[in-house]
Amino acid sequence: MNQAKLIGLLPDLASFILVVNEGSFTAAAQQLGVTPSALSKLMTRLEKALSVKLIERSTRQLHITQAGQKIYDQCLVMMNAAQQVVELSSVDHSVPSGALTVAAPEAFLNSVLQPLVLPFLTQFPHIELKLRAIDGKIDVFRDNIDIAFKLTDKPDESLVLKELCKTELVLCASPEYLARRGVPTHPTDLADHDCLYLAETPQDHIWNFYKDETTHSVAVSGRYAVNQAQMRLNGVKDGLGIGIFHDFIVQDGLANGDILPVLTDWTLTSNYHGVIAMQYSQTQYMPARLRTFIDYVLTHLQPKLSAGIHLPMQQQLD
Repeated sequence: MNQAKLIGLLPDLASFILVVNEGSFTAAAQQLGVTPSALSKLMTRLEKALSVKLIERSTRQLHITQAGQKIYDQCLVMMNAAQQVVELSSVDHSVPSGALTVAAPEAFLNSVLQPLVLPFLTQFPHIELKLRAIDGKIDVFRDNIDIAFKLTDKPDESLVLKELCKTELVLCASPEYLARRGVPTHPTDLADHDCLYLAETPQDHIWNFYKDETTHSVAVSGRYAVNQAQMRLNGVKDGLGIGIFHDFIVQDGLANGDILPVLTDWTLTSNYHGVIAMQYSQTQYMPARLRTFIDYVLTHLQPKLSAGIHLPMQQQLD
């Protein structure tokens, strides 16, 4: 496709993004100031030009096709670049301003990022901060995310990576529970204990441990399962059983003795362990608000996280 034809497609591609985001021709047409039928014809023209089906139409809703999703992801990159062009053309882009969307797992958002929000917004009054709790995979292009925090051992290689620190999984229980039920000394002992797990997938009750060259997978059970970290921690503090948490979630509880670590000589593995990674898309011209937030995190948060969480040794209870 020659450059002239490509330039002609750019408005249609932008309209395609709006249709997908709104989920209907009617809503998108209202924003564009055109009729739904005109917008539908525009999408047909775009599909013909690209020789691919972008949207499956029905009487009630639209469904993006697999090929359409890939094109949509690339269109978002195009729109983000256009946004950067607009920002560069402003009279003074040295003052951090505008909206910034940050995504992170809910537990990390609540325990680590939330305390930084008020000081950051106070120091930079022209920045609008939008926080999104996303557990699981975060797609910065599809979800229009500026910065993503991930707990992973496999950061996205297509994004810029700022590794803040390592994070470990900790097995904890209340002193009262351990006094009543005994302290497990081996992962297989957990089969005889009440355990709190996520219950998001059929495999969440399988806990995997390793030490040196030895590995164990244990099927745990219990009367209480919840995929919200603070609720799970409250259950552990109330003596409902043994739970798994990231170290940054249980730091205070371990320090004041509300909970105690269990099986500290074993290492737990899951989909959410490894490093705390801050990632964002590569760009030559970074908006001031994005650079400001990155620098703020590296200055105020990374030293705290890098100091590490020192777990007390497991103790035998009388």
